[in-house]
Amino acid sequence: MINLLMPVPSLLTLMEQLAIRLSPQAGKSLVISRKRARGTWFRCASFRFSAGVSLLIWLCGCATPQTQALLTSHSAQLLPQVELGEIPFYPQEIHQCGPASLAMALNAGGAKVTPQDLTPQLYLPGRDGSLQVEMLAATRRNGLLAYELAPQLDDLLVEVAAGSPVVVLQNLALSWYPLWHYAVVVGYDLKRGEIILRSGLEQRQVLPLTTFEHTWERAGYWAMLALPPGQVPRTATEAGYVAAAVALEKFIPSEKAEAAYAAALERWPRNLTARIGTGNAAYAQGNVLRAEKSYQQATLDHPDSPIAFNNLAQTLADQQRYPEALAAANRAVSLGGTEQAAAQDTLEQIKIKSTGIWKETE
Repeated sequence: MINLLMPVPSLLTLMEQLAIRLSPQAGKSLVISRKRARGTWFRCASFRFSAGVSLLIWLCGCATPQTQALLTSHSAQLLPQVELGEIPFYPQEIHQCGPASLAMALNAGGAKVTPQDLTPQLYLPGRDGSLQVEMLAATRRNGLLAYELAPQLDDLLVEVAAGSPVVVLQNLALSWYPLWHYAVVVGYDLKRGEIILRSGLEQRQVLPLTTFEHTWERAGYWAMLALPPGQVPRTATEAGYVAAAVALEKFIPSEKAEAAYAAALERWPRNLTARIGTGNAAYAQGNVLRAEKSYQQATLDHPDSPIAFNNLAQTLADQQRYPEALAAANRAVSLGGTEQAAAQDTLEQIKIKSTGIWKETE
């Protein structure tokens, strides 16, 4: 019987010894971190899921409410069985679960990268791991939209059923003595109560959903998608997707940014940020007419938006339609708000252009 009053390091030593006895290969590469998942750093685990690791999970076992709810009543979007067999596999090197997992997801999304390409972007040598924020940032740097899923097992499997692999963070040990690990969910079988992952050295790791939920819950239910611009997750929220598109915009060409915002408008046609975003992207491409159309629609949907009227005024002035431009600019100024100074400047510039007087700048 384990003495629960024994010092923490001794308890971890005992568990490591048990893991080694049950699976020598696992024990040799077991890496334990003494840090938390969020707000700090962690080491990636590098081993095959074994009876030893299952024992660590059992030692702090708890209920699995999401699995029970899922198997009892799940989303109508879920097929009973799905496996994305075409998702590439990169076996991880030690502490490299972040680059390996993200490379699989990025390749599935159309970005041709390897774990070695991602290591400089993700891996922190002094910390032996990769932060979630860096996983999201590296996705954007490689031209794909990074979307964090809600902490719901049903949502995770809905995305897999839609054809998207999901990067997940797991804690394969204890909540107070974690062993962090990134993996990629590529399938599930509801009848068998199983989930399928690309994980560590295993191309096809099959776990009970209950076991997976234990490990995922202790990592804060963190999961992300890496999608091409213009593809909206099945489970996306309006605010979540638009925020992801805004974060991606500066890393991709304007035509791809326009596609990302246009996809948002297909699902949420009155979203102001997406409507302004499509206009800005069209304007950046030199398509003033398409930009004007977007801004005009924004003023109709949101007549109290000074940004919509200001940007519309600029596109009208570019076409030398000065009476219309002045009317839009005056409306932007009258609406006030934090952008009033910028709107006033736009108005003054249009007045100068409309009278044929150009202000000289030093």
